[in-house]
Amino acid sequence: MEYDFIHDPITGQAKANFSLDHQLLGPWLETEIGSDVDKLSNILSAIKRIEQGKEQELMFMGSEYTLTLNSQDAEVNTNVMLNGEVIMPDELAVDALQFDFQEGVSCGVDDLRYILLSWEQFIKTN
Repeated sequence: MEYDFIHDPITGQAKANFSLDHQLLGPWLETEIGSDVDKLSNILSAIKRIEQGKEQELMFMGSEYTLTLNSQDAEVNTNVMLNGEVIMPDELAVDALQFDFQEGVSCGVDDLRYILLSWEQFIKTN
């Protein structure tokens, strides 16, 4: 999985860009974590509890995205998708338009931990 972190040149806010298969992780990081190190710490602690067998599965529901953790995977889904309300407008369903709506993405728990630690380092140093 490829990604990079940058600061928006206009707003100065931290931005996360991920490769196509994992692009939803970027908006999740920006929206649900942002620069909140307490949220970041809570998720890292949850990963540790799951790895220690103290928890089987944990869910973090945010304003736009939900993170689900288990011993194998970390999955981020849009809350709209979880509510079963994903309806594509007719204008976007036309064959000529290529609309790539990524509703969810998953990665390994170790990958997520590494991403979160990298994000933490990025937001603390800039």
